[in-house]
Amino acid sequence: MFIVFIRVLIIYLTVLVFLRMMGKRQIGEMQPYEVVITLIIADLATLPMSDTNIPLLNGILPLALLVLIHYSLTMLTRKNIKIRRVISGKPVIVISPNGIEYTALRDLNMNIDDLMEAIRQCNYYSLDQVLFAIVETNGKISVIPKSENAPATAQDVKVQNPPAKLPHIIVSDGKLIKNELDIVKINMETFNKILKHLNIKKLKDLIILSLDDDGKLSYQIKNGKLTLIQNIYKEMKL
Repeated sequence: MFIVFIRVLIIYLTVLVFLRMMGKRQIGEMQPYEVVITLIIADLATLPMSDTNIPLLNGILPLALLVLIHYSLTMLTRKNIKIRRVISGKPVIVISPNGIEYTALRDLNMNIDDLMEAIRQCNYYSLDQVLFAIVETNGKISVIPKSENAPATAQDVKVQNPPAKLPHIIVSDGKLIKNELDIVKINMETFNKILKHLNIKKLKDLIILSLDDDGKLSYQIKNGKLTLIQNIYKEMKL
């Protein structure tokens, strides 16, 4: 039992030292190759802990080799941009001034709900507030807001902005979310009138359509630009 305790302590301290050598970034900030190496290290470390028949050195050497691989890859990505692009990839724009970049979103295996959740986590609740959204190489999303939606500075303290309204996603990836219609108190007849007014003939052509409680509507069709209507009720006289 004492031997097991000593082995566990040695492996734990070894892994701790190796991880400190790899840097202090959190899991969510790691590049893909760093996440893979970290997961393998965690798996390898358990073997000599649980199986006393495995020589301790045979458990430590693979860990040291993985740290060496990590260090080598890190140095390569620092020195060579092409290798960095191959190993880590490159940032991808998923929202531009034209709206949602649907092809890029599909290539990243993301859906509209993933995108909206990500921009909400950046404290932006509507697509019309966002100038650019970029998926970084570590999977996180960076948001560049439009100038009028940028965080206020000390000089803007006296500016009174209207309260923000949370938009409801009515259509996502060409699919109607019926319970959202109930939330904004619109029936199918009114919704179909809105589609006709927007000259949208097929629901599947819509990437997104959102509506807030004040009637602000934003939508985008495939291969089209994001369009904003300040008050669809007033425009249609509903």
